[in-house]
Amino acid sequence: MDLNDLHIAKIFDSFRPDIVIHHAGHVDVKDSMDRPLADAAANIMGTINLLEQCKNCNVRKIIYASSAAVYGTPVYLGIDELHPVHPISNYGVSKYTSEMYIRTFAHNYGLVYTILRYSNVYGYKENMDKDNSVVSAFIYQIFNEEQFRVNGDGMQTRDFIYVEDVAKANIAALDRGVNETINISSNTPTTVLQVKDIIQSMAGSKVNTLFAASRQGDIDHSFLDNALARRLLDWRPTYTLEDGLTEVIQQYKKNHNINFVV
Repeated sequence: MDLNDLHIAKIFDSFRPDIVIHHAGHVDVKDSMDRPLADAAANIMGTINLLEQCKNCNVRKIIYASSAAVYGTPVYLGIDELHPVHPISNYGVSKYTSEMYIRTFAHNYGLVYTILRYSNVYGYKENMDKDNSVVSAFIYQIFNEEQFRVNGDGMQTRDFIYVEDVAKANIAALDRGVNETINISSNTPTTVLQVKDIIQSMAGSKVNTLFAASRQGDIDHSFLDNALARRLLDWRPTYTLEDGLTEVIQQYKKNHNINFVV
């Protein structure tokens, strides 16, 4: 949905929502560094427009998809919600700025919120593309018989959380987490090379690996502490990385009529 589209007011007026779950926005870190104005227009101005409609239509609550990118380079691991916020990418800046607008609207207009800071989300409906996230890029490359392209040395760690678990966190936030900011994560660090090896093993492939330069705006190591989500949302991840990747690969095979056993 284009959150700068004037028709959004008609959509709100037609549906009169009680709760808004806000996942729309620009999510490409590299592109945010190349095109900061476009990133800000989508994430910041789009969120403000949405908040204005929430105010005008007396929406009770907004649930916002934020990101681990707001924390920047970790001072300690695992990163909890008290960790300093110091984003090092334009994407992280735009996500945190949107958080601040949500809190300001909550203070001034009584809008209730839950801000969910996601770690690295992956899932089977993600656009599988070599220029997308780590998981989607690796799956695209292996099924198109391309070299695995790893930015940096591959030893950088990320906290991968399956989309099904993220969806359950949003459902839990419908009635919990009032005016809270909460990490949604697996609470587990995994290296990029480990992800590659798991996918490669599932596919039975011996595709070579090409190491490239690190990307601007990326950090070396990150994983989020999810203790607050367990306590306030009564939520916990149920998928291991292997479980999630199995579902993603099976769905990709089904969509592209690929036959081999995972």
